Amino acid sequence: MKPKILITREVFDETLAYLAEHCDVKSNQADKPFDPATLALHLQDKDGVVCCLTDRIDEAMLASGKRLKVVANIAVGYNNIDVPACTKHGVMVTNTPGVLDDSTADLAWTLILATARRLTEAEAYVRAGDWKGWHLKQMLGVDVHHATLGIIGMGRIGQQIARRAAGFKMRVLYQNRNRWPADVEKWLNAEYATKEQLLAQSDFVVLQMPYSPATHHYIGAAELKQMKPTAILINSTRGGVVDDAALVEALKNGTIRAAGLDVFENEPKLNPGFLELKNVVLAPHVGSSTEATRRAMAMTAAKNAVAALTGSKPPNLVNPDAKTKA
Repeated sequence: MKPKILITREVFDETLAYLAEHCDVKSNQADKPFDPATLALHLQDKDGVVCCLTDRIDEAMLASGKRLKVVANIAVGYNNIDVPACTKHGVMVTNTPGVLDDSTADLAWTLILATARRLTEAEAYVRAGDWKGWHLKQMLGVDVHHATLGIIGMGRIGQQIARRAAGFKMRVLYQNRNRWPADVEKWLNAEYATKEQLLAQSDFVVLQMPYSPATHHYIGAAELKQMKPTAILINSTRGGVVDDAALVEALKNGTIRAAGLDVFENEPKLNPGFLELKNVVLAPHVGSSTEATRRAMAMTAAKNAVAALTGSKPPNLVNPDAKTKA
């Protein structure tokens, strides 16, 4: 008998076909997110689940899914999953690292350029019919080339962001949990800095660290005051690493120049103050959203799940200490 697996959100046809070769598949192709009670009900007889960052898998959910052997997240981050609880219950947790690094780095750069050159503000100006012709001081932005880029979180995605800075001849500073060896810093053309040094010296500050209790409000009112008044903040990682209320006030008061955001606290809800501001570029958490990348993410999650359910070690196992269920 094939193991039973739940897919919590719509996926691609090839992902469904692959999973169907190995599993009895229940898929939410209607793509209406499950509320917690409905998700718990669906998990009662499932051996595995392929889920998204919008699905919270915690102790209460594991109590319903007693048969679960694997939680395969279609994301590189997994703050939606209580990993210690899964480990305790012998449930493997997997993610999708690597396949989305370049696309997410591209999106970070999209935010950098769009914010620096006031692109969304300029487009709205044109669409509203307010543009009456060229003049010298129209929509003045800031240069990206030769500026200082500060990256907080120099993992795979942070490194790809840094590599792209070479084309703009930027000075790159980075802050990371651990400093990289000299040869890696040379390859990245990046200098290690303390958090305080990076905030004080950078023209663009890009956040690319995972969200956790330790990084909650990593950037708040105090940190925003340490930045240059001409600086731009880019959050392309996870909501919650920035105190959004403090950021709204900083943008209103000119504490920093502007911000580009792909993620928010409590998304899809967002602080309504952002909608009143012109000096912020807003995107709906689309960092990895290219067709090729999202297809690769879904298939990676599917392969992780199948490996776990057929007695193999998943390629992207987050919690190797989980004692797998028979």
